[in-house]
Amino acid sequence: MYGMDIYLAVRQAVTHEGLSHREAARRFNKDPRTIKKMMSFSVPPGYRRDKPVMRRVLKGFEGVIDQILADDLKSPVKQRHSAMRIYERLRDEHGYKGSYTPVKQYVRRYKVSFKEMFVPLAHAPGHAQVDFGEAIAIIGGVKQKIHFYCLDLPQSDGCFVKAYPAETTEAFLDGHVSAMAFFSGVPLSVLYDNTRIAVAKILGDGKRLKTRAFMALQSHYLFEDKFGRPGKGNDKGNVEGLVKLTKAKFLTPIPRASSYEELNARLEQSCLRRQVDHVRGSKGTIGERMLADLSALMPLPAVPFEPCDTRTAKVSSTSLVRYRDNDYSVPVRFGHRDVIVKGFVDTVVICIGNDVIARHVRSYATADSIMEPLHYLPLIERKLNALDQAAPLQAWELPVAFGMLRRLMEVRMGKPGKREYVQVLQLLGVFTQSDVHEAVKQALSLGVISFDAIKQLVLCRVEKRPARLDLSVYPYLPRPSVGATRAADYAALTSGLISSERRAA
Repeated sequence: MYGMDIYLAVRQAVTHEGLSHREAARRFNKDPRTIKKMMSFSVPPGYRRDKPVMRRVLKGFEGVIDQILADDLKSPVKQRHSAMRIYERLRDEHGYKGSYTPVKQYVRRYKVSFKEMFVPLAHAPGHAQVDFGEAIAIIGGVKQKIHFYCLDLPQSDGCFVKAYPAETTEAFLDGHVSAMAFFSGVPLSVLYDNTRIAVAKILGDGKRLKTRAFMALQSHYLFEDKFGRPGKGNDKGNVEGLVKLTKAKFLTPIPRASSYEELNARLEQSCLRRQVDHVRGSKGTIGERMLADLSALMPLPAVPFEPCDTRTAKVSSTSLVRYRDNDYSVPVRFGHRDVIVKGFVDTVVICIGNDVIARHVRSYATADSIMEPLHYLPLIERKLNALDQAAPLQAWELPVAFGMLRRLMEVRMGKPGKREYVQVLQLLGVFTQSDVHEAVKQALSLGVISFDAIKQLVLCRVEKRPARLDLSVYPYLPRPSVGATRAADYAALTSGLISSERRAA
């Protein structure tokens, strides 16, 4: 191929100087046919084939390759044939004698012909897309995988992002509640992939059997649901882009936070700061375009939605309730009862009917046991031999004064002293630990080592009164009157005593 400078010189010589093609060929040392071609095109046309390339080496094998690639469409993506694997099969199973390169080129052209094309979309205000992403963060000094919920408003590119320890039903629900509170409204529709949190089963004709938790969420907020094609993430390209942006911008470098609350506060600020950005091809900032989205949103319901995973369970003989492979304690008086477990993102609440009987910090470990010592003290009071080996009490860190109190009670009273110590511990279920601790220290200093004394000292502390019976503190009690003693009163007593002695004689 010749450069544009040669083209220009040849064309000027022939056109302006009147040179023939043969004369121009002699001057520029080119073939006359080349001069003719240069005069036919104003710019170099590039290399052109008159006929398609004949790849005789693949003749007879194209059908085999086509069948392998067609079968691949029914296989998982990670188990589809590479060009090298197809070449190996042709060589080993079909007697192919050629090289790898023709096979590679044929497979490449085949795959390009099947690449999907997309139609640019315009989005109306008030609609949303939702997805989850994964990233790495350091929370409380521990490097761990986090799952972050993303809600995108495609019309304006307004966004909301919140991180969770796991992609669970309660995280999915909590993300919606938090996002709608962030935007102060409910989207007209929300587009999802076919996550099992929302879709229990994909039916025919594009219908879905939705999960109970998702239907409860939808019934509360009354938004329309939409679902993408199975296995096609590009149906919700805006929120897919938000997931990538969150990892690349909001979570890079790897974030460090003392808790998820701190990390989520930062993510919310990142979403707010992004509202001043301009997106290529859009007029105005994200925040300016969000005004149309916000005005189209439906109002929030008057009553907030409870974002929890609700399950039924039964209390075991060790007063434990299992939720997501972890055990949580309840007071022993509820043993063997049927309960309702509400799993929130950070809390597990156990109820009987509408009454909450236990509340624990959520554990994301495996086969963990979360036991509240106070739940077991009434049982330990009856089974005192279990006091030293009771698992719920092993990790219970109490002030030193409690240990001193127990030793003195057991030395002075023996087994009853152990029981009274357990009764003192039960005061922690009624009063704050600081109040009970101060009462224990005061009892030790006064030498009044008993449950009744400590309970009285705690009450005095809570009621802000001195630890003694001072009548001025109780104005409602009747006042005693003490009169002066007379000698006649003693004489009357003496005469009565003499008369009784004479009768006895």
